[in-house]
This record gives sequence, structure tokens and C-alpha cells, in this order.
Amino acid sequence: MTDLAGQYFDAALTLLRRVRDEEAANVERAAEALADAVAGGRRVFAFGAGHSSLPAQDVVYRAGGLVPMNLLCVPGVTGVDVVPAPLGSALERVSGLATATLDAGPARSGDLLFVVSLSGRNTMPVELAAHARARGLTVVGLTSLAYPGAVSSRHASGTYLKDHCDIVLDTKVAVGDGELALEGVPTTFGPASTVVTAALMQAVVASAVGRLADRGAEPPLFRSGNVDGGTAWNARLLEQEAHRVFYAFPAGQDR
Repeated sequence: MTDLAGQYFDAALTLLRRVRDEEAANVERAAEALADAVAGGRRVFAFGAGHSSLPAQDVVYRAGGLVPMNLLCVPGVTGVDVVPAPLGSALERVSGLATATLDAGPARSGDLLFVVSLSGRNTMPVELAAHARARGLTVVGLTSLAYPGAVSSRHASGTYLKDHCDIVLDTKVAVGDGELALEGVPTTFGPASTVVTAALMQAVVASAVGRLADRGAEPPLFRSGNVDGGTAWNARLLEQEAHRVFYAFPAGQDR
């Protein structure tokens, strides 16, 4: 292993230890909100733009994941599959797109929404979080609190994602999202935000599963489709949770 590879692992581990130790209380608050939503039959959504969508996608439709976790998809923004790619970044700064998407979807008062944005400065995550709370959703934001004060907000209000959340999970990631530097290289590199934010999301899910089990409620968890019986297990749960699963066809509907 090269020295730079080792440095990257060390930097990522340092961030993971920080969020484990410093964000423990907020992780538990988010886990309680998630457990309450799952136990109460409410809907759960996760959103991120660009690469911030990766931690949101990581908790949706996966082995060991909660069945009623839904990805909130905003056209042209969720992921980096739009061409040209810079269009996705431009759309994240367009006012009204996030609120229109939320209004056109199945989210309703009492539901839970996770919003992932490293900087928390762009129009879309700010408007999405603010509009969701106005509609009665509980909002959990995953963002780096190093950004406000270091960079300007791109929202007309001058606010950031953190200002519109019921619970904030601080990723501790430095401004610029580059953990490594090297002489002769003009910018930092080795981004760790995906590693850390995905770990935070999975930690919230893990704690919520434990809370559900403690209450005597069986958590609706996917099994791997690559183990015997997994596909049938998952099909049964998808049918049971169909009223709050929005990434699959309803049972019996032609595909």
C-alpha cells in the first residue's frame, strides 16, 4: 500500500471516530425518529443531490436495510447520471424544483425526511428541508457544519440546510472535501464525505432497528437476494409494506 493510500484510510478513520464520539446523541435522536416513523406506519424518505445522493441511496432497497426507506428523486439531480454532468450542479441551484417535487410526491405530514448535503449551501436542500418542515415532516439533515461561515449560502434567504432541520448530523468533513494534499498537486484530493455520511446513515438505521426490537416490534428488514430464501422473504415484506414503498410496483400490477 502506498503512503497516500494509507493516509487516506487514516483520515477516513479519524473522521469516523469523530462522528462516532461527537455525534452520538444526535444519531440516537435520529434513530428514535426513524423507529417512531417505522413503528407508526409513516413514510420515510432520503434525498441527496449529486454525490450526496450516494449515502441516501445506500439505505434504500438493500440487504439489511429497512423496507420502508424511499429515495426522494428530483429529476436531473439525484446522482451524476445526467448529461452533461454540470447540469446536475446547476439544477441544484434552481429555486422551486425541490418544493414542486415534494408536493407532487407521496410525502405527507408526520413523515420523516433525511436530507444529505455536504455544504448545505445550495438552493435545493435548503428549500426542500424548509418546505418539508412547513408541511409537517420531520427533517434530519446530514451536513458539514464547517461550511456555514466559511462559504456563502446560495439560497436567497442566506440560510443553510442546518437552519431548517429538526435534527442535524455533522459529518465533520472539512471545506473542500479533500483529506489529502501533495506538493505539485494544485488542490486537495481524497474525498471522504461519502464514506462518513453513509456510515452515519447506517448507524442511524442500526440504532433504529435495535429500538424497534426493544419495543417488541419486528423490524421490516430486507435479506440478501443472494442467500437461499432471500427473494421470497423480500417479496413478502414488499407486499406487507406496499402502502409506504414507492420504489416497486404494487403487488399484482403488471410490470
